[in-house]
Amino acid sequence: MLEPWVLEILACPADKAPLELREDRLVCTQCGRRYPIRDGIPHLLVEEAELP
Repeated sequence: MLEPWVLEILACPADKAPLELREDRLVCTQCGRRYPIRDGIPHLLVEEAELP
């Protein structure tokens, strides 16, 4: 689980929009890309993101 302060400083690498925590993924509030969290570490690579 990510600490709330971490979400405040992270942004989508594709469009710099804020991210929301949904289940085991970080989801961009603008483009909808879903970034995986593995072993508690967000993987914010555009190439690994799932498109909406």
